[in-house]
Amino acid sequence: MNGREDCVAAAYIEACLAELDSPKPGNVHRFAPGHGMSLADFVRSAEVSAAPIAARGARVGVRVRDAVAATLLAVCQNTNLGIILLCAPLAAAMEMADVALRPALAGVLDSLDQADAADVFSAIAAANPGGLGRATRHDVNASATVTLREAMAEAADLDRIARQYVTAFEDIFSLGLPALATARQRQSDPRWTTLSVYLAFLVALPDTHILRKFGGATAEAIRREAADWRDAFAAAPDPEGMTEGLLKWDAALKSRGINPGTSADLTVATLFASSLSSMLSHNCSATILPSRPNDD
Repeated sequence: MNGREDCVAAAYIEACLAELDSPKPGNVHRFAPGHGMSLADFVRSAEVSAAPIAARGARVGVRVRDAVAATLLAVCQNTNLGIILLCAPLAAAMEMADVALRPALAGVLDSLDQADAADVFSAIAAANPGGLGRATRHDVNASATVTLREAMAEAADLDRIARQYVTAFEDIFSLGLPALATARQRQSDPRWTTLSVYLAFLVALPDTHILRKFGGATAEAIRREAADWRDAFAAAPDPEGMTEGLLKWDAALKSRGINPGTSADLTVATLFASSLSSMLSHNCSATILPSRPNDD
């Protein structure tokens, strides 16, 4: 790798690690493992999937396929399929972008073809995400007969990650990035700005990972709980004082097997998109994200 490719890979790793630094209730983070996965699994996954994500000239499907394969080889389980699906188009768009990321992203998504679909189908089948099930049309265990965008459109109503492919990442650009900008005006600690983005997604959108595994009633109940936490977090004079309560909610969710994984994946993609946009505005050597706190 060289030049911008190196910067994209570094931005991707940093976004993954920054998300892990935040005490996101129900999801794996450095304060607590969960769902049979450890912090080390996610750190290693970020490291090994960065090069495929940032591979210069690679199509989106190839980036996804190779990043998932690298992850499964390194940690023997699916830790980051959603992150990969969201970040691969963003990385591809960075190669085409001049001033703004989203127009280039729209071009990348418009160019997705049946070969991209075949590679992504094989990656999803290999990762075997929780709650995947079988589909009547465009099942990932069958041969691809449509473009990747057409396949994602079929799943968009039930999968918020798929929806990004047909809306030019609307949730990232209209919800995630504004939430991040607002949080950064209020807080300097990236742990809390990341948590603000996570809660913004969890409140605005019933998490589709929860929806697939537990149904609409549970997804809505968690969304309402998240709204209470978001309001309390916004009103807190010192977010540190909320850590104990957040970790209790975290433990309660994990004891029930509830993981707001889609909200976490969208959070990583938001951090990644923010870094890429900053690189376009400044230069490749610009600071990617605020420095993360040292490990204790």
